Amino acid sequence: MLKEHGVEIAPSTYYEARKRKPSRRALRDAEIVELIRTAREQRFIARFGARKMWLYLRRQGHNVARCTVERLMTQNGWQGALRGKRVRTTIPDPKDVRAADLVDRDFTATAPNQLWVADFTYVATWSGTVYVAFIFDVFSRMIVGWRAATTMTTELVLDTLEHAVWSRRQAGVTDLSGLVHHNDAGSQYTSFAFTSRLLEAGVDASVGSVGDAYDNAMAESQIGLFKTELIRPDGPWRDVEHVEFETLNWVHWFNHERIHESVDDLTPIEVEQAHYAARNRLVPTG
Repeated sequence: MLKEHGVEIAPSTYYEARKRKPSRRALRDAEIVELIRTAREQRFIARFGARKMWLYLRRQGHNVARCTVERLMTQNGWQGALRGKRVRTTIPDPKDVRAADLVDRDFTATAPNQLWVADFTYVATWSGTVYVAFIFDVFSRMIVGWRAATTMTTELVLDTLEHAVWSRRQAGVTDLSGLVHHNDAGSQYTSFAFTSRLLEAGVDASVGSVGDAYDNAMAESQIGLFKTELIRPDGPWRDVEHVEFETLNWVHWFNHERIHESVDDLTPIEVEQAHYAARNRLVPTG
């Protein structure tokens, strides 16, 4: 039939091709495809693009090249979750006295509890809008506090702050003096109740400038991950309890298992553990 279609091929070549065993590369590709397929069965790992999938496999002990993962994911039509546009929820109150911007877009820290950034977003559910607030530690990218509620009031961000203070206290950090808490100019963050609680905790307030698209860029970027990795793929959402429970799972994964390129491809908990381990080695004993 091949000859009838103008394909000149010797019989020996045809039979050799039929008997030929899969190449080492083909066998290895099949093995890696199965590793990726198995990894993608995990809820949040399925959101990974080629780079994070490559890092994930390496952390699992599989010696695989990044270009190989990229090639095989492309061949199988697998891609990571794509970010959407963020809808801003910042509504400043002109009557509130705002703190100065102590960060000025410099989102860097040399230790935990030097700089926290905060923001909140909305989630559309069948029973109405749910708002989810977060506080991130800039040094490790760890989520130190979060809260879900049906209204975007001062109570939402205040409860998030209380959670952050409590979680650090549980980790043995009782003195937060010198910590800067940075947020946008939303009225929830500039309210008297919120700023008073910051002062009580010994935390310095920092508020970004109104109309500056980058005044709270890090918090917005982190919340973008929340929307990309959880909210958009796993909807529709029923109510606040549904969002709250699944956010709890995502936060635990985010802090303990998700690798972050910005912190040398480590997880937030690994970054903080490494920091305190190094600091303890420098403390003289006896």
